[in-house]
Amino acid sequence: MRLSLARTDAHTTRMDRELITAWDRVQVMLQGFIALLPNIVLAVIVFGLFFIIARAIRQLVKRLTRQHRYARNLGLVLGRLAQGSIVLIGLFVALSIVIPSLTAGDLVQLLGISGVAIGFAFRDILQNFLAGILILLTEPFQIDDQIVFKEFEGTVENIQTRATMIRTYDGRRIVIPNSELFTNSVTVNTAFERRRLEYDVGIGYSDDIETAKRLILEAIASVDSVLSEPSPDVLVVGLAESTVNIRARWWIEPPRRIDALDMQDQVLTAIKNTLTANGIDLPFPTQQILFHDQTEETDGNRAQQREGWPASPGNVPRPRSIANALRQLAEQNQQNGSRDQQVQATEEPG
Repeated sequence: MRLSLARTDAHTTRMDRELITAWDRVQVMLQGFIALLPNIVLAVIVFGLFFIIARAIRQLVKRLTRQHRYARNLGLVLGRLAQGSIVLIGLFVALSIVIPSLTAGDLVQLLGISGVAIGFAFRDILQNFLAGILILLTEPFQIDDQIVFKEFEGTVENIQTRATMIRTYDGRRIVIPNSELFTNSVTVNTAFERRRLEYDVGIGYSDDIETAKRLILEAIASVDSVLSEPSPDVLVVGLAESTVNIRARWWIEPPRRIDALDMQDQVLTAIKNTLTANGIDLPFPTQQILFHDQTEETDGNRAQQREGWPASPGNVPRPRSIANALRQLAEQNQQNGSRDQQVQATEEPG
């Protein structure tokens, strides 16, 4: 019994010593935190000042380059790089205040190790960031340009370091990652001051092609907003099933979407009215159906069929007209009806 009590007392004494040791460590940590508290507050204030200065410099650079169209993207890049550099310097100064023993070499080593880890963890984000910087520097398109990317089309609203935002013509916003834009084909409709539009017009096979061309050119020239230089042109592009297709091409300025739709409306209206007023046919698709009666004695003999295979000389079967075929069918139906009536009459009881 005494041995058990002694063991219990020893265990309790050891737990008490561990609790005292842990409490001492907590007190040391609290004292250290209290001692560092002024430095931490000063570091936060210094970092906040650097952050405010960085944003002010970014806005300043953006404001200075806003008036110049071709320097706008460069201003965005320089502003963001300046902001990132100043924030990084502020972070280093703040850490130096909190940890006076921290040197530049230690910070570079820390950034190198953490950079590798961050690179693997945020590979897509970094890829979009680098692509955004390259887009802003190379300027394949700019803010307010109208672009087409895959199934999306609209006006560029903003080019950020992560994504590019476009506003569609029906009032929606599309956010496209910069890496997608940088590695895929993009159509920039407003890259140049002028843009050529085209439309195919089908005329009848019996109409005179040269007359139709002249009338189409006159209709295009009647629209005031169509440019005379480069001059409009028309050319035959196809012989379709029901029409001779003539392609009309004309240039407009500026090349924005609303202008293209307005010009196309005016030009097509003028072409249609001019062609119809001068008797040029604008046919719709038609289909011709041939009725072929394969009831000849030679049916099955490919050498004597009328269609599909060449007939032997002198043995071409005579074609039958549709009217004769329909008359024979009506006579046959009438004969069948008379025969049915006679059968019914003989079967009725006397």
